[in-house]
Amino acid sequence: MTRWKGLFTVMAVSVGLAGCPDAKPPAKVVRAQVKRTGPATMEIIPAEGQLPYCMLFTMSEKGVIRQLTLTRENRSIRCDANRPVANTSFRVPVQEGMVRVYVFFSDERVPAGSVAQQLYDLRDRERVTAMDLRLPGRVFVETLEFTPEVGEPEQTGEIVGAGGVVTSDGGTAPDAGTRTLTMEPLAN
Repeated sequence: MTRWKGLFTVMAVSVGLAGCPDAKPPAKVVRAQVKRTGPATMEIIPAEGQLPYCMLFTMSEKGVIRQLTLTRENRSIRCDANRPVANTSFRVPVQEGMVRVYVFFSDERVPAGSVAQQLYDLRDRERVTAMDLRLPGRVFVETLEFTPEVGEPEQTGEIVGAGGVVTSDGGTAPDAGTRTLTMEPLAN
């Protein structure tokens, strides 16, 4: 009987300490951040101390799931701290509305196909955690939000005709049969 009394005493003390009003909840670890690079473009920047590999998916308000880090092997990629994932900006279609960005950090290269299928199966959940997924090794999930905005309309270049003359007639001029070069403005 003394063992049971000791066990109940330890449990009572543990419950009493757990309900302590001075106890602070653990601080949320920020694993990555979204950096807006344009009205509808973003970069994902991993924080220091994260697992070495990652992959990105977005899920829009309309339910569209997109894999952003697509490679030939269809596996997670190397992600360096404080540098944009894949050294690129990602465009989010404005018509799809706000997106949740899922950043999956892992200690080994994970096949993206299984993650995509599991994310699709969990699409009705408000929140997806690493515990919801069946993945090898250590995995952390960071969920971010991004809302694309309508920006300036995209510009396409004018048609350059013979002699470098810009034509605005869409190639219907008498010299339309000559070779032309379409030039696009550089993206900022």
